[in-house]
Amino acid sequence: MLLEQRQKLLFIGDSVTDCDRAKPHGEGLFHALGNGYVSVVDAFLKANYPELGIRVVNKGISGNTVRDLKARWQEDVITQNPDWLSIMIGINDVWRQFDSPFIKDHHVYIEEYQETLTALVKESKLQTENILLMTPYYIEINENDLMRAKMDQYGKVVKQIAEEEGCLFIDTQAAFNKILKNLYAATIAWDRVHPNEIGHTILAKAFLNKIGFDWTK
Repeated sequence: MLLEQRQKLLFIGDSVTDCDRAKPHGEGLFHALGNGYVSVVDAFLKANYPELGIRVVNKGISGNTVRDLKARWQEDVITQNPDWLSIMIGINDVWRQFDSPFIKDHHVYIEEYQETLTALVKESKLQTENILLMTPYYIEINENDLMRAKMDQYGKVVKQIAEEEGCLFIDTQAAFNKILKNLYAATIAWDRVHPNEIGHTILAKAFLNKIGFDWTK
């Protein structure tokens, strides 16, 4: 596995990462990591690799866009000085364009999204060697759905940034698409965004596979 002994792994993102984690610091006892994929990842790391003593921190905040991440990056990422940084952002950047079409100042269009996310990655690379970028997603099998198509465009931006900046990359949309061949979207998320236990397990599994988790250990 890629993670090494006593390393600090920080997750940052929106509500899908947040999942009712403790504020202001999402780590510690009493479900401090929330009830989503971050806690699932932490549980598997502790259960299979207790000797590594990996420290997991959740800095997701519900409703965030990449613009919001920029505003809190220094406090929630740079000062945390993580060994590993996982970023999943973009769902709200796209969603606000569809559920609040007339409130233009809430929209984060793709040019700003790419520019801001690239800048955050470049800044973080100065101290964190290991950065993993997860695409935003929409749990909808129809690629012609307007929001799904827009989300795919933002996902391609994430892939491009990962390639240009030498980051690990997870296509979360592809992970959901595989399951959607057999399960209707509402089985995973009623609003096609906020996943239940099935969806969070899919996200956690995609993350763990990317870091070389040994499922037979």
